[in-house]
Amino acid sequence: MSFMPIVATLATAGTVSSRELPMSPYAYWAISFGAFLVLLAVLWSFRHTAAKYDTPVRAGHGGDGGPGDAPGSRGVADPGAHH
Repeated sequence: MSFMPIVATLATAGTVSSRELPMSPYAYWAISFGAFLVLLAVLWSFRHTAAKYDTPVRAGHGGDGGPGDAPGSRGVADPGAHH
């Protein structure tokens, strides 16, 4: 009786079989890419939100004397200005 066949049988009997994925790797890629696009759409929906809710002083173009300029920013002293 040879020792090698017994060792080979014992060595192969104790191996752990690999687990199969429930989906193909392409399906995992498609799900993750879809989630990325959804999160990108949510992020994109909030663009320019800060400018909508900002004060008119900061939201203006500045320096042109329009309604978005701060009082007294054109060199004219505003009697009600505290800064």
